[in-house]
Amino acid sequence: MSEIVAADRPIEPRDDLRALEGYHSPQLDVAVRLNTNESPYAPPAEFVDRWLAELRAAPLHRYPDREARELRTALGDHLGQPTDHLFCANGSNEVLQTLLLTYGGPGRRAAIFEPTYALHAHIARITGTELVVGERRADFSIDPAAACALIDDTAPSIVFVCSPNNPTGTVEPAATVEALLEATAALVVVDEAYGEFAAWSALDLVREDRPLAVVRTYSKVWSMASLRLGFAVAPAWVVEELEKVVLPYHLAVATQIAGRVALELGPEMKSRVDRLVAERDRITRALATVERVICFPSGANFVLLRVAGDGHALWEELVARGVLVRDFSRWPRLDDCLRVTVGTPEENDAFLAALNESLREVAA
Repeated sequence: MSEIVAADRPIEPRDDLRALEGYHSPQLDVAVRLNTNESPYAPPAEFVDRWLAELRAAPLHRYPDREARELRTALGDHLGQPTDHLFCANGSNEVLQTLLLTYGGPGRRAAIFEPTYALHAHIARITGTELVVGERRADFSIDPAAACALIDDTAPSIVFVCSPNNPTGTVEPAATVEALLEATAALVVVDEAYGEFAAWSALDLVREDRPLAVVRTYSKVWSMASLRLGFAVAPAWVVEELEKVVLPYHLAVATQIAGRVALELGPEMKSRVDRLVAERDRITRALATVERVICFPSGANFVLLRVAGDGHALWEELVARGVLVRDFSRWPRLDDCLRVTVGTPEENDAFLAALNESLREVAA
């Protein structure tokens, strides 16, 4: 397909989108892929069998239930939340987009605390929402006093807290979320895409009388990254507004069934979380013994490390040995940092072996 130069285009995108780059996570053909924070395990065979059986019986010639009532009821029972506190969408990314379409937009601001999940800022720009950026502390945690001062000065309509934070793995304490809720009438959105791997969850703070939404995904723990299912837990009045904004029939029958059937296998998924947390802790202990590497504490299914030297060169050496991790070495505030997803024990062993070899090569 021939490239069309700007002068030949019949119409241009919005002025504020011209310089925008899409959100990308580059893939390479390697033996060990640990760069996208997916589950290293395929869904259980029992899940696939149950899902396909229900899908065969589904009326595929009809539109899906627009309100996803069966899924929301099952999810509410699983989480101990009322059904009207649940909003489901195509991955947590669509949940975030719907939140910004509803509570952001032109003339409104969203506060984020960098470094954090790049998609928060990306979707804010797409929706025409002005960004207000606060800085995290050296340990990547949010300073509550500084965050509250920023909110007081800029009056955002949405405040994003990523916990566990991507890409750092930092888990914010409940006191920080409580402080932000007390400091503003804005909607506080706690992005818990990795919440199942952490020691506590902001789900316990959701109440009908406070503007708090907690966002989660099926992609990680439930091994459903390809099926795209995420959800928010929020007061009923927030969910009601989100339902007005989201496109009709946006959540396919196949996805709704998968989300409900997965909940029937809760014990299996819990055991997977336990295994991944154990492997995360094993990687962290191993990295603590590696010279020229700092490993940051993580409550997610990944760990962030900083190398004393050229982080990008280390990433290239790892790729040469068949191991792909996420390269953050040239990102602002993340100089010489790499992020590694927790994989199977065999994949993690391969990473650790390749890391030691690569460090020696870079040092030489």
